[in-house]
Amino acid sequence: MASTIPSTEMTALGQSPPGADPPQQTSASQNHLNDARDEARRALDVVRHELLIERNEQGHWEGELAASALSTATAISAFTAVLLSDQTAKTTTDQHNDLPHLISRGIAYLQQQQNDDGGFGDTDRSHSNIATSYLAVAASTLAEKIGRPGLSEQSLKRLNAYIERAGKLDGLRRRYGKDKTFVVPIMNNLAIAGLISWDQVPALPFEAAVFPQSLYRFLSMPVVSYAIPALVAIGQARHLLGRKTWFPLRVIRNLSINPTLKVLRRMQPESGGYLEATPLTAFVVMSLAATGRTSLSVVQEGLKFLRDSMRDEGSWPIDTNLATWVTSLSMHALACDPEDDRSWCDEALIRWHLSCQHLKPHPFTGARPGGWGWTDLSGAVPDSDDTPAAILALLLSKPSCSAELNAEIDQATLLAGRWLLQLQNRNGGWPTFCRGWGKLPFDRSSTDLTAHAMRALQQLAPDASLRSHKAVQQGIRFLDRQQQTDGSWNPLWFGNQDRDDESNPIYGTAKVLMASQLPPAAQQLAAEFLIKNQNPDGGWGGGNSMVEKLARASENQAPDESSAHTLIPEGLISSVEETALAVDALATVILRLRDKSQQEYRSDVSAKGFETAERSRPPETNSLETSGFAWHPGDDSETQALLAAILSGVTFLVQSVDDRRHRISWPIGFYFAKLWYHERLYPSIFTAAALGKFLRCTAPQHDPEWPQ
Repeated sequence: MASTIPSTEMTALGQSPPGADPPQQTSASQNHLNDARDEARRALDVVRHELLIERNEQGHWEGELAASALSTATAISAFTAVLLSDQTAKTTTDQHNDLPHLISRGIAYLQQQQNDDGGFGDTDRSHSNIATSYLAVAASTLAEKIGRPGLSEQSLKRLNAYIERAGKLDGLRRRYGKDKTFVVPIMNNLAIAGLISWDQVPALPFEAAVFPQSLYRFLSMPVVSYAIPALVAIGQARHLLGRKTWFPLRVIRNLSINPTLKVLRRMQPESGGYLEATPLTAFVVMSLAATGRTSLSVVQEGLKFLRDSMRDEGSWPIDTNLATWVTSLSMHALACDPEDDRSWCDEALIRWHLSCQHLKPHPFTGARPGGWGWTDLSGAVPDSDDTPAAILALLLSKPSCSAELNAEIDQATLLAGRWLLQLQNRNGGWPTFCRGWGKLPFDRSSTDLTAHAMRALQQLAPDASLRSHKAVQQGIRFLDRQQQTDGSWNPLWFGNQDRDDESNPIYGTAKVLMASQLPPAAQQLAAEFLIKNQNPDGGWGGGNSMVEKLARASENQAPDESSAHTLIPEGLISSVEETALAVDALATVILRLRDKSQQEYRSDVSAKGFETAERSRPPETNSLETSGFAWHPGDDSETQALLAAILSGVTFLVQSVDDRRHRISWPIGFYFAKLWYHERLYPSIFTAAALGKFLRCTAPQHDPEWPQ
């Protein structure tokens, strides 16, 4: 059904109000828009094809997380700690015979990952940081302790020089501030390697884990909600190997050792990997091994997970995969295409997605049933980003599903909506995992998560039993308070390594703009922020390291990917991921304006009658049932800036597809406690969504059922 823009919105988009002569658009500018649409269509077809063939045998997407020097170093340390424990106990077991070989393979991988400044970054495209560099030193030292070669002498000399320049332990503490979630595990690892004294490792109150999970948020934990296994294992290691604490507390901690070990085992998933995360699992294994307890089932299951997670080149990723997350995003991105027919959406895919919903209280966080985690594997924990992503993806799949399957989708998404409502914090925002944990940054309410939750709840709004209106309004007020003076929002789980503070306002602002019902002034300020922060190359985000690191990544591409050379132009600044998100967000603004115009036209018909309302329509349209909306950018400077930004962004994305840069992902993702990662499918997914939204927002006829 076609729509027109009312006078106020038409002015905003550069069109004349009803009764006035329409702006005369030159054939050159119209041709430019048409050409951009044709090029976007061509590039979108390429990306769609590539995205569809990425599905696995079960019909969903799994993606591929970056190999991580950080994860690799922790796995090496865990294996060596187990072997050192065996040596100390003078025991031999066939269970551990493979570990020396795995350690050597891991060291060989690390040897290839050192940056030019001597330090190590989290991924092959990451800047050096003090945390990963310290972990690499510890891994190399421990490997030598079991008689295996560590990093070369020259590599260690350069690495130690980097650590010295970065401020050593003081630099490590500065990076993480009051949050001990990662700084204490690193110091624990250094103590196991004999590089610092155990007395230098801060003591952790592991005894607090004996309390019910519902009370954890009241106990002022020094670590985030998802790090309880590290709290227990590292806290016990420090208690047993470091300076003794004062008498009454020492007795309490001694009595808490076995009960908290039971908590550790109860939290361990079937896979053996806590959160499916190599670092967290490795820290637990090495800490228990350092205290001579390698026979514990927690250790043996953790070792099994670490063995299974090792990749062919000798590396480990930060997490096993983000299968549920990238599947939800892929489904939504494909549906953004105005020509998408949902032929990719079959019953097997939907049933797999439904099966990923957690239907029992979660042993890790105590979360109630109803949420989704990031993967279908047993270590996933339901959270407020994956849950709304799953809701939106499943709702978009309904037109292609049977009545029976739609009933299951309705039941699952309604349960998920209630789960989200229960998670909302008192300040109106949504945290990641647990309500009420507001002491540390990665437990606080987040703008990107809040916007995502609001989008999902708004799509579920027709269900009267959900009663989500109040929660959404509270979310809007939270976002309004969190908006920066320049119009931006900063996200929690994504960053930009080329910014001094490592924040990513492009990602955060784009994600919030995609949520509807924002105050008009806030939306306008956010759109202006994106326009003002567009890079000279037409894209967004990225930074000065883009050319160098993409060139290095291109050289290291797998043989099947390098058959067509990746072109990296001089002067490249922007990332594909951030550019696509900005285009998606700005196109969403236009789509919502067109939604509003259609609603106002219907109100006009109701109030004045059809004939009177039709006489008020712009000359280029005829009737509600048959006409299209010819979108003309007009002459006002604001509209020209908006359209110019979108078109430049689309041109950048199209060129990126032609140059194959969308096949090289950029590290914009934060794992727990600022651990960088990149996901191979992010560029393709985000590009597909952006180009689809661009084609929708500039289409002659507006479709009010566009994917939100």
